[in-house]
Amino acid sequence: MKHLVYFGLGSNLGNREQLLRKAIGKLDERVGEVVRQSSFLETEPWGFSSPHRFVNACVACQTERSPHEVMTITQDIEREMGRLQKSHDGIFHDRTIDIDILLYDHLHVDLPDLKIPHPLMFDRQFVMKPLREICPDLSVTEKEHRKAM
Repeated sequence: MKHLVYFGLGSNLGNREQLLRKAIGKLDERVGEVVRQSSFLETEPWGFSSPHRFVNACVACQTERSPHEVMTITQDIEREMGRLQKSHDGIFHDRTIDIDILLYDHLHVDLPDLKIPHPLMFDRQFVMKPLREICPDLSVTEKEHRKAM
């Protein structure tokens, strides 16, 4: 069975646009066909200070993989592309690549290592602007999302 999974991607180190394109290619190869892609959006860092601006985008993939398989693949891609540490407890860092699972069909997952929909996506315009570009009829409302948390 095919599922639709939406990702938020960001990079603020190195050749940011090239890194995003490379990550999107890896998602297409390993997760499933990329069926939608937003334009790239340059933004200020969110949640920490840095002189390095981000380039962000969202993509949607069709996949037969489970949410946990998708998470493992995205973490592997991040490591391969030079991401040395994940953000924890609200401490964010510069990064070559960040890949977040935003939505997976209409599934709600609330596990210690995986939360879908992404718990901070509605707080981040650098996520919502490109997400709405590829999913204008976004059916998960902020109210529904916060109620499920």
